[in-house]
Amino acid sequence: MPLDLQNRPALLAGAGLPQFELITPEQVSQHIPELMTELERELSTLEVQLDGLCQSGQALHWSAVMEPLHRLNERLRWSWGVVIHLNGVCNSPELRQAHAQEQAAVVAFGNRAGQSEILYRALKLLQARPDLDATQQRILTAELRDMDLRGVGLEGAERLAFNAASQQLAELSTSFGNRLLDATNNWTLRLTEEADVAGLPQSLREQLAQAARQADPAAAEATAESGPWLLGLDYPRFGPFLQYSPRRDLRERLYKAQVSRASGEAPTPQSETAQRSTAESNWPVIEKILSLRLEQARRLGYANWAELSLAAKMAESVQEVEALLEDLRVAAYPMAIQELADLRACAERHGAVEAADLQPWDVSFWADHLRRERFDLDSEALRPWFPLPQVLAGLFSLCDRLFGLTITAADGEAPIWHPDVRFFRVHDRDQGRPIAAFYLDPYSRPGSKRGGAWMDECLSLSRSADGQPVLPVAYLVCNQSPPVGDTPSLMTFQEVETLFHEFGHGLHHMLTTVEHPQAAGINNVEWDAVELPSQFMENWCYDNATLLGLARHWQSGEPLPEGEFAKLLAARTFMAGAASLRQVHFSLTDLRLHSSWTPDCGQSPEQVRRQIAANTTVLEPIEEDALLCSFGHIFAGGYAAGYYSYKWAEVLSADAFSAFEEGGLDNEDSIRATGRRFRDTVLSLGGSRHPAEVFESFRGRPPSTEALIRHTGLVTS
Repeated sequence: MPLDLQNRPALLAGAGLPQFELITPEQVSQHIPELMTELERELSTLEVQLDGLCQSGQALHWSAVMEPLHRLNERLRWSWGVVIHLNGVCNSPELRQAHAQEQAAVVAFGNRAGQSEILYRALKLLQARPDLDATQQRILTAELRDMDLRGVGLEGAERLAFNAASQQLAELSTSFGNRLLDATNNWTLRLTEEADVAGLPQSLREQLAQAARQADPAAAEATAESGPWLLGLDYPRFGPFLQYSPRRDLRERLYKAQVSRASGEAPTPQSETAQRSTAESNWPVIEKILSLRLEQARRLGYANWAELSLAAKMAESVQEVEALLEDLRVAAYPMAIQELADLRACAERHGAVEAADLQPWDVSFWADHLRRERFDLDSEALRPWFPLPQVLAGLFSLCDRLFGLTITAADGEAPIWHPDVRFFRVHDRDQGRPIAAFYLDPYSRPGSKRGGAWMDECLSLSRSADGQPVLPVAYLVCNQSPPVGDTPSLMTFQEVETLFHEFGHGLHHMLTTVEHPQAAGINNVEWDAVELPSQFMENWCYDNATLLGLARHWQSGEPLPEGEFAKLLAARTFMAGAASLRQVHFSLTDLRLHSSWTPDCGQSPEQVRRQIAANTTVLEPIEEDALLCSFGHIFAGGYAAGYYSYKWAEVLSADAFSAFEEGGLDNEDSIRATGRRFRDTVLSLGGSRHPAEVFESFRGRPPSTEALIRHTGLVTS
């Protein structure tokens, strides 16, 4: 009999919006084992049914194979997905321990299902049916490929070794992320003298004072004017301090602490509260992860992990990716050299001692000075024009303009995991029907929330077991500057871009019309194409109508002056060479570690990275720079041998936006028509078709690099 999912513990509901406040670490420890037992039993029952059908020679139907398989996978994704989500946004020692205890069983079940020879045979037989549509065929091709990559073809000792390595990789990835979170949160620097915060904008002083109040009851009276002020490594404090502080000694200490996170080797002056040891180092974890990935790839018949990774991506080979990165490096490197020379000249004009020996902790500070000189642009002074409520209103207005969406606040209508979290509903304006919803968790919370920004799925477009439609719901998570007192979150322009980026991912998830959940939204989209909608949305931050529509002073309501927008536009490609080269450095480091490094190659991963830095950086990494120890994208996320995807998809996103430029950004009829076409192709088709086909269905031709080169200023003579 089918399980009754009603009146079950919150963690095992398996459907609907999770009751976050009821899901505790104790529930994870108690009920995930119960869930795994149920799923194991269901999988075995399904295998018996499918084996009987295969043996009898009866024709297999989609509903007999893919629908029960989806329901089974969805129950695991729903429950374990909630645990992963809470571990990222409400991290605690208790939840971390519960997650670690149950992770092995989840990985084991994934291997069990992925290596089921009965399922594999059933999928093969189903694929042979002549009446399947193109989406179903594409789903089956991906399912079979993924089972191959899960080791379905392995036997005996090889399968046992593969499964053991899978378990170990999952544990190592989690420990890498936890160690990085701890290293970020455990370092603080208490500033007590006015000279320590001289030159800092009022908003940052208020934020540092608020951090001091929250961290120490003895500092309950801390103010922006009198202190004390607490510096930390979370970006809303770290980034602006490097940008504005004239205290080079403090910039150096902060920078060295940030780049050496989780390396176990950072300096710990007496006034800093960090406690570090080699036990907190990610270095041994990195080598173990890379070694295990190499072993796994070879067990599956690939030369290295990069080859295995590319088997499921748009790019066809390591050589093709290397060629793209080299083209970008050649274009960006001379620009970055000139940009560095310009910074030195700026420092020299101001009589700075560092002009002759510019260091990485000087770059943000002098880049800000040079930006002001060239464009008269003070990015901090623009914050009052970007209060989060007004930015959201402008973003939602853009979505109405482009895609015909009505987005309304629905706070209080859904369970949440923190008081900061908001809930919104999305309607199709023309049809007047609900089509999706999303959560927004916008603010940095050092201590319990991992850094960065991301989108994840809460619910996917599908149908429940009784045939009722399930609308997609997204998690949108950022780490922007929080409100201070009665002042709302006043965003930097970079934080506005980040919000637009993540919302692009959310639109990809929420606006899908694919009926098969295995290819709805971002599901089944090749990883190097998944950034297309997100990077596409960033372009609208530089659109006159969009930006001037959302940028209004939080107190007076006055719009951002046209002159300030012109400065933003003029400064768009400022330091573009350095920015592009940085991405090339990250991408190439990731690719080479997963394609060329081996345990017996005679070099450590860090030596490989520093060798790559010789022609992908213009300032040599300092001795304390331990980038790999904080490279969570590839060691604790899904970007291993795939970090290049940001640059790959940037070609697609820039070219997609150029379709709007060609029609005229001031031509409303063209904007709306092109926006609907983008919705009906890129945002609607999800993983139902190859990304190249989806792009051509929107653009009418294959992608071109011309728009990216133009937008980023990487024009070579």
